[in-house]
Amino acid sequence: MYIGFDYGTANCAVAVMENGQPRLLPLEGDSFFIPSTLAAPSREAVSEALFRHYDIKPADKIGEQLLRRSISANKDDDIIVDAHALQFGQQALDTYLNDPDEVYYVKSPKSFLGASGLHDIQLSLFEDLVCAMMANIKHRSENQCGESITQAVIGRPVNFQGTGGSKANQQAESILRRAATRAGFKAIEFQFEPVAAGLEYESQLQEDKTVLVVDIGGGTTDCSVLQMGPGWLNKEDRTEGLLAHSGSRVGGNDLDIALAFERIMPLFGKHSTNQRGLAAPISQFWNPVAINNVAAQSDFYASANLAVLQQLVRDSAEPALLQRLLQVYHHTLGHQLVREAELLKIALSESSSASTEIRIRQETLPISCTSHELAEAVSSNADKISSLINEALSQAECAPDVIFMTGGSARSPMLRQLIEQRLPGVPIVAGDYFGSVTAGLSRWAEFCFR
Repeated sequence: MYIGFDYGTANCAVAVMENGQPRLLPLEGDSFFIPSTLAAPSREAVSEALFRHYDIKPADKIGEQLLRRSISANKDDDIIVDAHALQFGQQALDTYLNDPDEVYYVKSPKSFLGASGLHDIQLSLFEDLVCAMMANIKHRSENQCGESITQAVIGRPVNFQGTGGSKANQQAESILRRAATRAGFKAIEFQFEPVAAGLEYESQLQEDKTVLVVDIGGGTTDCSVLQMGPGWLNKEDRTEGLLAHSGSRVGGNDLDIALAFERIMPLFGKHSTNQRGLAAPISQFWNPVAINNVAAQSDFYASANLAVLQQLVRDSAEPALLQRLLQVYHHTLGHQLVREAELLKIALSESSSASTEIRIRQETLPISCTSHELAEAVSSNADKISSLINEALSQAECAPDVIFMTGGSARSPMLRQLIEQRLPGVPIVAGDYFGSVTAGLSRWAEFCFR
């Protein structure tokens, strides 16, 4: 049996084809979407749990080395890796929010797959993280279908990283393929996510059109210019209709991070000065919320950074603010701060202002934001999205007949307005913001595996 598998930065989803139409499978209760999150008692518990309770063995000698280290570390720390050690989706997020100190929590490992400078052991850990998530989703999907699933078309962005080029893309796709193979898939194909979204939109077309697909997902924004419609449906080779592709690692997560940095981190000392009037290093406020940046997270939570933060508190003209930053360090609260920013952003997709509260020990910190403040906070990211549209249109050397917007962040009125201003008069169609890619992947899976 085959599936279309959207292994997304924010959420994962799976679809099958039934009677010529995609059907998304419930993956978490009645929801078709499961957050791309994982929680475990320790980082090392992931590799050990895969081996002990999922019967998934390491793929190579580096993986074996990681497994031996993990088992030893868990034993030394008296961590018991039982059958329930790994948690996924909303359950993983709830566990983290309930007690950040006592859990290893990962959101969106897809964001890291194309990162440069990773050591072999880090690549092996990311492969284990992805494998665990894929195995969990495969198992849930098989429970829904009542049969084994061995074939999958997996979606991928045009570019996993903005600066890594083809090498980063090869690294990321290799991790996905190896993880999927270890999770039990026997035949694996990949398809660009914007192309998949376009394939789903194409099913509605009554005549051939040139379509600009703008897919603003959790981790990346991808644009494709495609020739689509009834005249293209039955063609075995559609290469001539794939006119242009552009993509970069700028998506919903980046908007959340930018909003957290601009609107939340001032409550933790950003913009404050020391007693001599000098500003604190800006990296100390960026790194904790840069949850999709391995180096930034490592630098902030490094043991050596504790002394730096403590000195900042002593020197600060507003030490109470910097004390809050210390709490972020001690209780690993970066993900929680970005989550609050994400909720603000979502609320602002339906209202011109929104507010929330953050609890830091005994304090309750009120936070508010307007649509204008959101636009200011994410302006540099919005400019990157505009540049990607320009790049795709320049490659295609033609104007689109219609714009198809998809991806969770495509709901933003601000981003829709940006595209309207760039291409005035071109109609914009919004599909299923979260399900179009998954549905299109299942259509392509039918083409690949029929």
